[in-house]
Amino acid sequence: MPQTITCQSLNELPGIVRLLLNTWPKERVFAFYGKMGAGKTTFIKEFCRQLGVETIVNSPTFAIVNEYVSNDGQSIYHFDLYRLERWEEMLDIGYEDYFYSDNYCLLEWPEKVENLLPNSHVKVMIESDPDSEARFFTF
Repeated sequence: MPQTITCQSLNELPGIVRLLLNTWPKERVFAFYGKMGAGKTTFIKEFCRQLGVETIVNSPTFAIVNEYVSNDGQSIYHFDLYRLERWEEMLDIGYEDYFYSDNYCLLEWPEKVENLLPNSHVKVMIESDPDSEARFFTF
């Protein structure tokens, strides 16, 4: 059953990321849904930090995918699929090599490629409260 966590400030993100990682310790593909400005990239930055990434994490809007390497040598792939025109474009970048690599794959705008997502992936919905800075994470 999905659970929803309310986040009132950025200080609460580390705990939410820990909960997500502890709830699905074996999952590697995480699909982040939310409107523009909901906080997907900010959440992914904290996710990567907790996985041991020490470099700057930015949304790969034009590159489609960025690779980060954790301090233990693990690759983490961050996708921003906003600019995709068609899901078939993922075939050109060899999505299977990423999704089935046993490395973390963190996807923004996954609704553009839902038919390609592995059966085993975690769906994370991020919604914002228009009257406050609060965010609601459902997974």
